[in-house]
Amino acid sequence: MRRTLALTFALAATAVAATTTVMPGVSVAATPDTGLRWGSCPETITAPRLKCATLEVPLDHRHPDGRRIDLTISRLASEKPAQRRGVLVTNPGGPGGPGLSFPADLAASGLPRAVLDSYDIIGFDPRGVGNSTPVTCDLTREQQERGNFAPYAHTDADVAREAGHARKIAKQCATSKTSWMLPHTTTANTARDMDRIRAALGERKLSYLGMSYGTYLGAAYAAMFPGRGDRIVLDSNLGPDGYDVTAMREFARGMEDRFPDFAEFAAARPEYGLGSTPEQVRAKYDELVERLDAKPVDGIDGMMLRGMTFEYLYSDATLPLLAKNWQALDNGRPVTALPRTGLENAMASRFHVVCGDTRWPGKIRDYQRNAAVDRVKYPMLGGSTASVNPCAYWPRERVEPPVEIGDRGPSNMLLVQNERDPGTPLAGAKKLRQALGQRATMVTADGGGHGVYPFARNSCVDDAVTTFLTDGQRPAGDLACAAEPEE
Repeated sequence: MRRTLALTFALAATAVAATTTVMPGVSVAATPDTGLRWGSCPETITAPRLKCATLEVPLDHRHPDGRRIDLTISRLASEKPAQRRGVLVTNPGGPGGPGLSFPADLAASGLPRAVLDSYDIIGFDPRGVGNSTPVTCDLTREQQERGNFAPYAHTDADVAREAGHARKIAKQCATSKTSWMLPHTTTANTARDMDRIRAALGERKLSYLGMSYGTYLGAAYAAMFPGRGDRIVLDSNLGPDGYDVTAMREFARGMEDRFPDFAEFAAARPEYGLGSTPEQVRAKYDELVERLDAKPVDGIDGMMLRGMTFEYLYSDATLPLLAKNWQALDNGRPVTALPRTGLENAMASRFHVVCGDTRWPGKIRDYQRNAAVDRVKYPMLGGSTASVNPCAYWPRERVEPPVEIGDRGPSNMLLVQNERDPGTPLAGAKKLRQALGQRATMVTADGGGHGVYPFARNSCVDDAVTTFLTDGQRPAGDLACAAEPEE
């Protein structure tokens, strides 16, 4: 039976000074323009205290009286109204990731009581995603199973061969029944939607906690609405250009940064039989990839092993499952896959945002050159992430330029980052920190994985973020937090 091991991505316009206008002809009301009716959330959301509502927003914010789309938002209300200071809008990443359950997920993962008391925690499915007005690319089951990464390109011919697949998906997105949303499903418009949420909640400002792609969304909001952000926390950071072609290639760097943690984990546990030293575990990876490319096991080939390894490096909690799956494949047995739901929409909405935010190279030779470089620099994954993808064939017209992330605005941002993050490597976080200048302070943790607060249980990081969200005080300067032993 063929398993679905498509890759998950944890699961970042010109900034203007005026806070009432985000671009010519686009104004956002500063007072509630709709009555939100809070009620039960969709049946897939099981958190009992979480309430949901629907908000209409313009498809095209340049034409606020034109066609409308729905946003589904959620609220985990503070249970101590006297201590409530406002709203904390959240985003778990993606793009393409639903966010309705994220407030409850944060609470269940240890978000401190002081934060839960200080804010109504707000989640939302971004435009194009899930229970908001969704997009589709009519992806077939086979296309979904292949995931978001191209097959590993060992040669220039492999890149050229992948171009047909990439061109087909781009065409499907551009001709689907939701193609009318394609030009407007961008980070800039999601940031404008966030400001509509703020206005509908009756708040003068919003605080924000965003992870992974949510860091770029938060940085975009801070650039477009510098006077409307209160306390902004960005966790596991993309560079200032978001998910452009460079960030896609950085996945390979992130895997090389993070893999030594798994190699040490597996080498210390002889029961897995993957090697007794980190070097032997790395050699086992190369051996398995080559063997599975020649003879897949239960539908798992070498590229799917690369993808599975990358994905399971996102969390220390999945390292044992990764080791067990390697062991199973090494012995010709089926593996255990993480569950998947809503894969078509997740992939389609990701394509819409990633391909729509920035222009990607349109010539095959550019991707062939990139793949040749990254195969050498980052051999575990570089031949895949540098290869051609549907963004190369996306419609060339853009409604507006990308959001420019810079240092203009108040000093109200805190960046949080693991040193060995596979999905958003430290190198990109440093670039974002530099771009934000005096607006930001950064806290790094000597740890691996994707997502720090509150998931990593690093008290140094947790204290810094909680103090900022509750008291407004950031560390005096950038802070490096040491690794802490597991309890």
